[in-house]
Amino acid sequence: MSRASAMIAITVSLVVAAAAPAWAGAPTDQVREYTDAVVKILEDPALKAEDRKPERRAAVRKVATEVFDVQETARRALGPHWQQRTPQQREEFVALFADLLEQTYISKIDLFGGERLKFTEEKVDGDNAIVRAKVVTKQQTEVPVEARMLRKGERWLIYDILIENISLVGNYRAQFDRIIRTSSYDELVKRLRTRGEFLRESERPRRTER
Repeated sequence: MSRASAMIAITVSLVVAAAAPAWAGAPTDQVREYTDAVVKILEDPALKAEDRKPERRAAVRKVATEVFDVQETARRALGPHWQQRTPQQREEFVALFADLLEQTYISKIDLFGGERLKFTEEKVDGDNAIVRAKVVTKQQTEVPVEARMLRKGERWLIYDILIENISLVGNYRAQFDRIIRTSSYDELVKRLRTRGEFLRESERPRRTER
């Protein structure tokens, strides 16, 4: 994952707990407020010291919980296999998946190098929305990104992030489906608990169908 993608990696630095988001308004406004809040944390001189990294990451995670719908992301990542799971299995899967995402992406916040988001388009269709933007580096390189969102009450929450048309949800769904079909759901859970395979796979994202 390139340094230009660091800001989007921050977006998927999740924790299991879901805080009640304080932001309301249009989808783009919520994404903008979120990224502004994260950038403020990352550029805080007091948090840049090596011994403040845990505090810095915790602050980013706290903001991330306010804009990301981890349960919806997990449900879509499991695809058709979600319907076959019991409530207890679903709860366990969401927790394991959220932990995987955090372990995969949380270190990427240290790659932040002053990138900014330039919003380019918003599409709203009922309770669904797409916010498109470009990550602009200090070298003026632009990387297209897309946030897919669902309206939950008065809030808009992200459930998928695409970087150069590579879907986070689609990437994991392909991996999970392959393991379940060639082995079993129990094997998937076992691998999620160790996470090693998926952490390696995250460095080699594949283009997936929307």
